[in-house]
Amino acid sequence: MKASILARDAPAILRRRLPDPVRAVVFDMDGTLLDTEAEHRRTMAEAAAALGWPFSAELQLAMVGIHRDANRIMLVEHFGADFPLEQFYADSDLLFEAALEAVIPMRPGVEPVLARLASAGIPMAVATSTEEPHASRRLEKAGLLDYFDAVVTRNDVERPKPHPEPYLLAAKRLGVAAIDAVAVEDSHAGVRSAATAGMATIMIPDLLPPTEAELQLVAAVLPSLHDLAALILPEPQG
Repeated sequence: MKASILARDAPAILRRRLPDPVRAVVFDMDGTLLDTEAEHRRTMAEAAAALGWPFSAELQLAMVGIHRDANRIMLVEHFGADFPLEQFYADSDLLFEAALEAVIPMRPGVEPVLARLASAGIPMAVATSTEEPHASRRLEKAGLLDYFDAVVTRNDVERPKPHPEPYLLAAKRLGVAAIDAVAVEDSHAGVRSAATAGMATIMIPDLLPPTEAELQLVAAVLPSLHDLAALILPEPQG
């Protein structure tokens, strides 16, 4: 049987693959809770083009879900040592923050699923490659920060995604074993991080569909967060 299925196809099969009970849920942020990955792509492409270094779509997608330290290396390897790395990031960060000034866009189904999990008493955390204070500010501006008992950012770990450290630290801060928690991710690097940490991992793709490698790691691939609570919460009795 494949390690990944759509929830609407066979929810009973998927339920047996999750911890019983689910003692915590850990969410990625960008691309999973917040609909920011496309804006990242747009503002990076705009900043690079203005400097005379146009991005390809392939390069942009290769950077999805990867922390900035690794992305910096990727950019230098791709463009060469003459690429104005610091100016590029300064310009793209300004464009990105300006784009989020009015409102932080959220992925479909975010607030309903967080509210349901909170009402069921399930602890929740965020594990993100975004640095502070940006991560907490974005969650707060989106009205989501109070749902989470812990927020693990790039500043909290020595080895970011795809290493399992962010998810292991999130479990530790929640006071649960990683095998008793569920992770929710959109990116390939995030899936590897969570699955290697030992968490049952649910992928909800944003910009990148799962490859066979991710399908071998995840418990499920869902079309949206709208489908998540039904998989995690027990069926009502009676």
